[in-house]
Amino acid sequence: MGNFFKDNPDLMFTLEHLDLAPVAELVEHGYKNAGEFDYAPENFADALDNYRQALKVVGEIAADRIEPRSRTVDAEGPKFENGKVTYHPLTTQNLKDLADAGLMGVMLEHRFGGLNFPVSIYTMMTEIVSRADASLQNIFGLQDIAETISFFGNEEQKQQYLPGFATGEFDGAMDLTEPDYGSDLPGVRLRAWQDENGQWYLNGMKRFITNGCAQVHLVLARSEEGTTDARGLSMFICEACPQLVVRRIENKMGIHGVPTCELQYNDVPAQLCGKRKFGLIRYVMSLMNGARVAISAQAVGIAEAAYRAARQYAAEREQFKKSIDKFPAIYSMLSSMKTKLTAARALLYETTRVVDLRNSLSRLVDSGEATPEQRAQQKYYERLAAALTPMCKALATEVSNSVAYDNIQIHGGTGYMRDFNAERFYRDARITNIYEGTTQLQIVAAIGGVVQHVLDQRIGELAALPVNAELAALRDKLMAKKPELDEAIQFVSEKKDAEYHDLVARSLVEMATNIFVGLLLIRDAAADEKRAAIAERYVLDAIRDFDRNKAYVVSGDDRLITNRRDIIDY
Repeated sequence: MGNFFKDNPDLMFTLEHLDLAPVAELVEHGYKNAGEFDYAPENFADALDNYRQALKVVGEIAADRIEPRSRTVDAEGPKFENGKVTYHPLTTQNLKDLADAGLMGVMLEHRFGGLNFPVSIYTMMTEIVSRADASLQNIFGLQDIAETISFFGNEEQKQQYLPGFATGEFDGAMDLTEPDYGSDLPGVRLRAWQDENGQWYLNGMKRFITNGCAQVHLVLARSEEGTTDARGLSMFICEACPQLVVRRIENKMGIHGVPTCELQYNDVPAQLCGKRKFGLIRYVMSLMNGARVAISAQAVGIAEAAYRAARQYAAEREQFKKSIDKFPAIYSMLSSMKTKLTAARALLYETTRVVDLRNSLSRLVDSGEATPEQRAQQKYYERLAAALTPMCKALATEVSNSVAYDNIQIHGGTGYMRDFNAERFYRDARITNIYEGTTQLQIVAAIGGVVQHVLDQRIGELAALPVNAELAALRDKLMAKKPELDEAIQFVSEKKDAEYHDLVARSLVEMATNIFVGLLLIRDAAADEKRAAIAERYVLDAIRDFDRNKAYVVSGDDRLITNRRDIIDY
């Protein structure tokens, strides 16, 4: 029997070293839940064992059931007939297997039948599922819908929907994108109106809706007549009904197992979720940031599968009387793939740890029970999560595409054929740096935190950790770049050119990512000396990338701004 958790030493290392003790204590309300609910942990050791056992269960289901079914699901996909969407039978079986194992309410409170696990553990689960079948993660990963209702819905809505999500009876979709409004969500036009009894109804169109055939939908709609911006938008809950029409499912390049739908709302009954006018600026942004973490995990899962396929093929494929993994051209690619994958995973779970602390402290603040120290901590983790989440998605999804690309290259002509999984990994990876905000939009989201030095405190903490002499030398090389990052930020600030700022924003974010992720890998190498080679490889490569980006930023070269039309229109 295979197991996609137990066969992954990096993921097991992450679980044991992520420092989830403060998170678990907050999530479990100081372990007061232990006396009230079955399976609620009594202490952190108990909680960690619960996490470990659940990950083993997911790992076994993913390896022995989901992955063997994935090629058939990809080839045949869901069906759309007579206005009705049906999952592929094997997708239905995959979801049943996960539900039967009690894994469909991972983050929900015990009182709703959930496991009450932190985001970090749920993210590990979504990574494992994605390694087996990336398209299934798009359904399994939509547990964020339930989490959003848990955060912002009223008690009646929580009681109505959350137990069904915990059992797997309900699945969800988040309906944001419209035919003319993708990244420009403030322009959403789907109309919400009330009758004389106060009942809300929804009218309009949505497009590119992942799992748009779901039972429960969170919908961004314009509730305020005469508005055209984000302040006129609210969030609504609606259910599948005859008035909610699936017009078609998209014929996609990848993630074939999940239906992506175009929806028409014909006076669909709905409930307001949260306060009016807060739909985009608070609720949907929270939902999207959760989805960005989930997509980062999907990307890492795909990269893990692609790297393993490349490594196995290179070890078995012989040319010129030796396996191709002995050629420098190939082992340099494999080394780069593994280093990038490990770096993306390190940033992903540092991000989820921060998100967990932010979420738990936010609940305390909202309840009025937080101490002044906890209120200050919540504000800090709010800012840190806002910076790390887009940085994480940018890195993880670009790494996924790079690793999937190199996997095909190592396979050669066979990787281009559908006889191998390499081409599927490549197709599935391609969407990750597009949906839930393209990489370009992640840069827009991250650059504010970089120029405001939001990462500086955490960088200082990581740099102060005790390490051996070899790692200390590596750390010092990396930290020598921090003043250069500050210099580049200052240069752009003093230039006072908004367009130049936007032009070099990606370089600045990548420079900050180089330093931050390098320190994470040095920290991990201090805990396990076997990781030192990966940390060294990352830091040496990162310094070269950093120097290239810095040279570009401080060059002041704005000729592209003035000459872009001459280049583009030639």
